[in-house]
Amino acid sequence: MIKRFVFGNPMETEAVLKKPQINSIEMLPHLAWDGETLSLQMSEEDIVYGLGENVRGINKRGWVYVSNCSDAPHHHEDTHSLYGAHNFLLIDGKETFGLFIDTPAKVTFDVGYTKYDELRITVEDGAFELYVIEADKKAAQSGEEQSRAENEADGQGLSDLEQIVREFRGLIGRSYIPPKWAFGVGQSRWSYMTSQEVREVARQYREHHLPLDMIYLDIDYMERYKDFTINREAFPDFEELVAELKEQGVRLVPIIDAGVKVEEGYDVYEEGVANGYFCKDADGKEFVVGVWPGRCHLPDMLNDEARHWFGRKYKVLLDMGIEGFWNDMNEPALFYSEKRLNELFDKLGEYKGRNMGVDDFFEFQHMPLALSNYEEDYRSFYHNINGQKVRHDKVHNLFGYYMTRSAGEAFEELEPDKRILMFSRASYIGMHRYGGIWTGDNKSWWSHLLMNLKMMPSLNMCGFLYTGADLGGFGMDCTRDLLLRWLALGIFLPLLRNHSANWTRRQEPYQFGDTEAFRGILALRYRLLPYLYSEFMKAALADGMYARPLGFAWPEDPIARRVEDQLLIGESVMIAPVYEQNAVGRTVYLPEEMKLVRFRGAQITEETVLPAGHHYVEIPLDEVVLFVRKGHILPLALGGEKVSDVDWDELELVHFAERGARYELYDDDGESREVDLDAGIQWICL
Repeated sequence: MIKRFVFGNPMETEAVLKKPQINSIEMLPHLAWDGETLSLQMSEEDIVYGLGENVRGINKRGWVYVSNCSDAPHHHEDTHSLYGAHNFLLIDGKETFGLFIDTPAKVTFDVGYTKYDELRITVEDGAFELYVIEADKKAAQSGEEQSRAENEADGQGLSDLEQIVREFRGLIGRSYIPPKWAFGVGQSRWSYMTSQEVREVARQYREHHLPLDMIYLDIDYMERYKDFTINREAFPDFEELVAELKEQGVRLVPIIDAGVKVEEGYDVYEEGVANGYFCKDADGKEFVVGVWPGRCHLPDMLNDEARHWFGRKYKVLLDMGIEGFWNDMNEPALFYSEKRLNELFDKLGEYKGRNMGVDDFFEFQHMPLALSNYEEDYRSFYHNINGQKVRHDKVHNLFGYYMTRSAGEAFEELEPDKRILMFSRASYIGMHRYGGIWTGDNKSWWSHLLMNLKMMPSLNMCGFLYTGADLGGFGMDCTRDLLLRWLALGIFLPLLRNHSANWTRRQEPYQFGDTEAFRGILALRYRLLPYLYSEFMKAALADGMYARPLGFAWPEDPIARRVEDQLLIGESVMIAPVYEQNAVGRTVYLPEEMKLVRFRGAQITEETVLPAGHHYVEIPLDEVVLFVRKGHILPLALGGEKVSDVDWDELELVHFAERGARYELYDDDGESREVDLDAGIQWICL
């Protein structure tokens, strides 16, 4: 059951596709409204899920989160905003219900930080639509979900938490579905600088029999960082390279940035200026910002005409054989504005010859650091939205969403029958219909491995199913053991990409010497693929979740509700990765009897039934352990070195079930846009 309330005169975000009728604010359930803030009194036992891409735990209590899409390279515990604005909360306590605050404005969620027993939600401009979502009890055993209920050990359907997520997801529309090859292994770095270097990466992977389906191209494949161009000195045979690698089963996936270089003779720049497609300053002139190429303009993604124009530009690379992209710097990230840069130069000159004490020194030191993503700059340019001049900060959280929407809509027009890979850094709920996301510039830290795990269910709740982190960490220097442990988590997540920054240690698996352990873990990904793809597609097509907290399946178990370092992946599997350096195992909590399955070199070496409760499990660096739920089946393929090698027809069934148990295996051609859950399902029976 969904109730909609409107506060003020909010701008339309197009996040919600099916809008219920408006209810009177006097009928607002659960929450109090004082004219400025929504508040809720919470009990000690209440858990707050959601908020998508954010730091800290699966349970969001105890911190302040600010929905304000930010170019945030430091994902620390004291961080308040990351790249996405995902305003969906799920309160699980005496009353269980969901909240979606639909607004492009900045929203502050004080989730028990000021007062632990109080949730306070404040919208910067006071204008928003609020959706209050409660479980639909009648839907729990209806439609396609009944088939899962038949396989549940307790004979029940979805929990209230799962029902609320399903109701919300039905409100905002179906999640993006990538091509099947996008579930393979991806290798990336900022940057692979030449065609020769790209070929060498592919060669090393194949020579070491490491599975590979994608190589990513960061900014240096472009001509002087200009979108939709190729650096022909470094990549003179780009089209041939794309075709050659595709013959090997490897797709090239280039980056596209939000800023368009100011340069005479550059067609994207000249067309944008001629047609008024760039954001303007207060005087109606194109706003100038600094990004990778230097002076840039920002396409007005919220202008329908400009968005269509920018999306059509992807055709240049589609025509070269490219079948996937990642959008970046689209919060939008600003190195500087030209106006602010000039002010800084003038100000710095005042310090020359000054005897700087502590206050002067820290002010002097801080000024250049404050240049990027300066708040005043976001209030200094405007969008043309249906003929109305709108200041950017009022709609800031929509920019990345609408950039990816521009590509998604173009792909529907340019490649109507084909799935194109697309994921983005910045996002707002609604963008989940057009692409996935990766979680941005993390570090090669063990704490960020755990953060990767904790973020997944929160993103799934908000519709982002095709998602993952930079495995091994983007910044800092990765170690062999960290990469192995991170891959042991990453093989279960839809987006599997090893990515690192240009100043860091190389972290392709073959850089660490002996590749046997890496080969075994990555090979297991391809053995798991029929299951992982099936669970992803069922979640996408039935508005479900791919990665769930344990409390969603065992809501009455007080220990399961508090577990923060284990996840359910689909209906059959629970994972409990190792995330501490030098650990040789870990403690795992089983809410019910489960079967431990141990893999080494992608081969099963142990199957042991464990009773409910806490268990210490040894997990060497070269092994992966998973747990199969009682009454469930895990289908495994023979594997392969690319997705197209995987045989869906010859499967090994790992199970903890009685004869007669069934599993819904989903398969399709992996490329067609038209997908059908019923047509793609086949039953596997013991």
